[in-house]
Amino acid sequence: MRSLKILPLALALALSAIPLSAAPQQQPTLTQVVDKIVAQEQAEVQSLRQYSPIVETYIQLLRPDKSQGAVPNGDKYFLGRADLAKGVDLEPLISGTRNNHNMFGGLGSFFSTEFLPRGFLQMIYLDNNGFDRQHYKFSYVGREFLGEVRCLIFDVDPSSKGDKGRFVGRIWVEDQDYHIVRFNGGYSGRSATSFYFNFDSWRTNAGKNEWLPAFIYSEEVDNQAIKTFRAQTRLWGYAPEQVREEQELSKLVVDTQKPVKDQTDTDNDFSPVQAKRAWGRQAEDNVATKLEHLGLMAPYGDVDKVLETVVNNLEVTNNLDIQPAVRCRVLMTSTLESFTMGHTIVLSRGLVDVLPDEASLAAILAHELGHVVLGHRMGTQFAFFNRLRFDEKETFRHFGFTRTPEEEQAATQKGTELLKKSPYKDQPGNAQLFFQALKSRSKEIPNLVSPHLGNNAAKNWNIASAVPTAQPSEAKPDAIVIAALPLGGRIKIEPWNNQLQMLKSKQVGAVAEDEKMPFEVTPFFLYLTRQGVNSLTETPSAVSVKSDSDTNIPYRKP
Repeated sequence: MRSLKILPLALALALSAIPLSAAPQQQPTLTQVVDKIVAQEQAEVQSLRQYSPIVETYIQLLRPDKSQGAVPNGDKYFLGRADLAKGVDLEPLISGTRNNHNMFGGLGSFFSTEFLPRGFLQMIYLDNNGFDRQHYKFSYVGREFLGEVRCLIFDVDPSSKGDKGRFVGRIWVEDQDYHIVRFNGGYSGRSATSFYFNFDSWRTNAGKNEWLPAFIYSEEVDNQAIKTFRAQTRLWGYAPEQVREEQELSKLVVDTQKPVKDQTDTDNDFSPVQAKRAWGRQAEDNVATKLEHLGLMAPYGDVDKVLETVVNNLEVTNNLDIQPAVRCRVLMTSTLESFTMGHTIVLSRGLVDVLPDEASLAAILAHELGHVVLGHRMGTQFAFFNRLRFDEKETFRHFGFTRTPEEEQAATQKGTELLKKSPYKDQPGNAQLFFQALKSRSKEIPNLVSPHLGNNAAKNWNIASAVPTAQPSEAKPDAIVIAALPLGGRIKIEPWNNQLQMLKSKQVGAVAEDEKMPFEVTPFFLYLTRQGVNSLTETPSAVSVKSDSDTNIPYRKP
């Protein structure tokens, strides 16, 4: 490991963001930089105590496969609310889950004796009890861009090898305010009865000089003491409710003052039919608003508009005039499900993530649109606002939008009719392959396909027969068909305000058999940006570093 004494010059040059010909500027020494990193991380730990984000952990157990390397062989799922003021306390939001204070032990009927939700939440911290130069050794490694954010890289090791629970690995530090934005490694001190899993933890910028834990990837593939697995932990819903309400109020448009005019010649009164429709719409809006305030439904945004475009294509080509208009919303969860709330179609983020193409999306939306066309309504009890006054822990007991087998069968038939007249009728796609893959994998990923609010995905999506699969003659000879994408394949989350955006990733070219990864957990690699006034709009000139062990290595942008 390199000594702290031989690198202050290299680090000082790396920190410089101005041309060398510009006015000289006092650069901090390596010791000063480490002190700033430590102080910022300690402040970060204290700042996080004010938040109670939603935490979702999904684990896939693995088994070896000759062609694909490792494939799912069972899964575990947890959804809860963190209370960071109390450390890593979690309150489950799904009935049947239980929490426990023993690290990776004693879970009763939940994760098994190997996994504990609090253990994965712990990975948002490097060390909340002694992250300083007294307990750690810091070795400067180099520089790197993570997205648009310039970072300094350090290897970190405990000063004493006997310390348990200390972080061992690498950290990335943004070079403006010295926030740690990524750390990759594990905790020291494994024993025969407790395990500290390897992990890669990411933080994203929420503006105002604040970086919040957002994504954690963990895996164990060579540990003989436990089952091999891959896991994703996501955190969102940091913004307190009063902040969200203030943001909504700021969007109100105040009209210019005009005299009030009583337009008695216009049709302002509601007929009984219109009143019934408005009452049902109010029930839909109340449920959607409640789920959004709880952080379980994303605010209306770009992804919803994409879904509504496909629904509109189905409506126009089938000469449908549905009133009130059909809307689409997205659940924040990874579990695969879709359902209708009156005239509101809801798909989970996880479902949109794994769909391979637009034809597959159209098949699912056609099925849900079939429920709307057939008049399969939701109960209107939620039009009464007092019916929404319940504790967050009771959410999934109060809300449920399952359909009877007869309604599901009828919606499948109607959806098939809609697809046959739609723009997707002659569009080769992977819809059949997607549903086949879903059914074949459902036994290995039962928690992923188990819905919280709607019907079972693998059992009810039988509509794909209406969408043709590409014929061999239509496909390129060397093309590899993707039946389903991995989790996180289409959507990215803004953890502060829960906004969803479609990923804008480059084409990857030829895909090997073991890179298909349908419905599987994969690592995260985030494109980090700065929010607000600190946003980096131009890439600065490369800065070379020269030392005995690090020669002429410029900043690199992946």
